[in-house]
Amino acid sequence: MINEYYTVEQISEMLNIHPKTIQRYIREGKLRATKIGKGWRIAGHDLSTFTESGVSKTPATQDGPGRRVIASSVIDIYVDGKEDAIRIMNTLTASLNSKPSEYGQSSMHSQYIERENMVRVTLWGGIRFMAIMMDSIAAL
Repeated sequence: MINEYYTVEQISEMLNIHPKTIQRYIREGKLRATKIGKGWRIAGHDLSTFTESGVSKTPATQDGPGRRVIASSVIDIYVDGKEDAIRIMNTLTASLNSKPSEYGQSSMHSQYIERENMVRVTLWGGIRFMAIMMDSIAAL
């Protein structure tokens, strides 16, 4: 049996979803894909499974009566050194890992930029998740 494979751009056009959103679904494991060279390829069967699951139509969190809100933010935290940066990144990772499931899908990326003595944190998720993470950052 011959499988038909699609690129991220082709799926983006078919589903009318931004290519970066498709790539995020791949990263989060919601859409199964295979890396070929520098690009991703998605089998027709995996695309069918993905579209039938309804993931492509439903935002990640429910933040009020009938309202879905997703937010993202980049936060730069100036630190006193590498040890301080590690402490902050570990604390934020623990906050992320202990969040209640009703806060929905979320993600966090952090990196220590040594030459600037700074931790850069990128957050994505529902409003309640974002509020908790911002409060955690303010407390640090």
